[in-house]
Amino acid sequence: MRDMRRAVAIALGCGLFAGVALARTDASEAHSPFRVELGSTLTQPASGRLLLFATDAKAAIAAAKDGKVDEVDANPFGATQASVAAREVSRLVPGQGVEIDADALAYPAGWSQLPPGDYFVQAVLDVDHSYNYSGRGAGDLVSSVVKLHLPAATPPRLSLDRVLSAREPWDLPARYLSDTTRKHLDAARRAAQPLDFVSPALSAFWGRPIHMRGWVLLPPGYDPHAKQSWPVVYATHGYGGSAASLAGNAAMVYGAMAEHQMPPMIWVFLDQSSPTGTHEFADSVNNGPWGWALTTELIPQLESRYRMDARPSGRFLTGHSSGGWATLWLQTRYPKIFGGTWSTSPDPSDFHDFTGVDLYAPHANVYRKPDGTPYPLVRDKGKVLASFEAFAQLERVLGEYGGQMASFEWVFSPRGADGRPLPMFDRDTGAVDPAVVAYWREHYDIAHLVQANWPRLKGDLDGKIHLVVGTADTFYLDGAAHKFKAVLDGLGAKSDFRFLPGKTHFDLYAQGKDRQGLLKQMAWEMYAVARPDSKLKRRAAAAP
Repeated sequence: MRDMRRAVAIALGCGLFAGVALARTDASEAHSPFRVELGSTLTQPASGRLLLFATDAKAAIAAAKDGKVDEVDANPFGATQASVAAREVSRLVPGQGVEIDADALAYPAGWSQLPPGDYFVQAVLDVDHSYNYSGRGAGDLVSSVVKLHLPAATPPRLSLDRVLSAREPWDLPARYLSDTTRKHLDAARRAAQPLDFVSPALSAFWGRPIHMRGWVLLPPGYDPHAKQSWPVVYATHGYGGSAASLAGNAAMVYGAMAEHQMPPMIWVFLDQSSPTGTHEFADSVNNGPWGWALTTELIPQLESRYRMDARPSGRFLTGHSSGGWATLWLQTRYPKIFGGTWSTSPDPSDFHDFTGVDLYAPHANVYRKPDGTPYPLVRDKGKVLASFEAFAQLERVLGEYGGQMASFEWVFSPRGADGRPLPMFDRDTGAVDPAVVAYWREHYDIAHLVQANWPRLKGDLDGKIHLVVGTADTFYLDGAAHKFKAVLDGLGAKSDFRFLPGKTHFDLYAQGKDRQGLLKQMAWEMYAVARPDSKLKRRAAAAP
């Protein structure tokens, strides 16, 4: 699921969770037309998904720290709630406008149903259809935030007059950096080698060059001419992450190694983002052979270039959320390659509990329980913030590609006749397609696959699975972890499952005042496997 960087950026997903519905009215019944123009200062035609956001003005001002509202966005974890409308536009030229009907495709309902009053409204043109995954970003066109009274007597006008610029990966917000990271930031930047590898297997699948990207972080004291080798950690991000966001991870890890809070290892931070969401290094009929490309192409190439420990006992995996699922998958799919995975809060590893839904139940429905009550999807401190239905419905408004639910289908589903993955569930009703789920089970239900293939896997996999999740996980991911543990226990397998009391998806790593204490602990556990005779000891982190 979604990672902390995505939460910081736009608070991870969808808002307005009470009594939500997707509005689909005929044009003749529309009540909320808006006129959006491409600013005259822009020189090139633009296409993409036009998104319109509205939020109650009084609530937005109260929520803003300085009373200024310079952005309107979907934000489920904030006090301000937003309505969203959308449409596709093609070749909008400077000075030209297009009308968007805010009742035709809207969330949580058509804007004509908004209570009369003052609203802040903003338009965004998502030029590369990545909004569902990463929110507004480089190249997107945005309007100023305009205060309007709705309903309006005449169609309001908004101008897309600003192009968003790219953020430099190493331009890290100081407020998110520990003192240790800030101290060693320049050295970390020098030690992080950009990774850009064109995969022959993936390029053959797609018919064009496909790049595998990320960072290779070399530890303090790394000597390319030394006889010694360093253990290697392959790490990947959660949903919403990217190569750019991984720079912050690299900076934190380098600082911790420099202060002996983590052992000296080479870290390979892998970008698993794609136009369809996260490919999760799974070998997929829709996304391509990402696991195969990693294990047979990229890893050998890296080991030929760097002083890496090329034994299975020297290669480790770790990731959080969707990254946790990816590394759990890689360990179970390629058990001979890696010496262990330390997966945290992984996406569902047993589809009997897909964020609370048993996909195998007769007449399964991801929106409604058998008693008709909604399935929750997001919680915090015991309070439900989002239903599964609300999450899926907003995702449909924001776009067809890159959303969390669509991302699962691009990884797990069979390919349909139109060349796109078959949906696991009906977006209108929530009804699960048992034929699609059967395919999911035989290809990507990790618990099922480990159980079915245990005699073959045992020798290479036993004792290599380490899984950590909070008992109050924000996305209910502790449920599937319990079921996976039960499967392994039933097989008599050696495994390491830790259910941390009261921990959520976003505070799992904190130990006391150390926000990354768990990661540091796991790194020392990996190092003990790779270097069992080492005398190195962990140094306590200074107070942040």
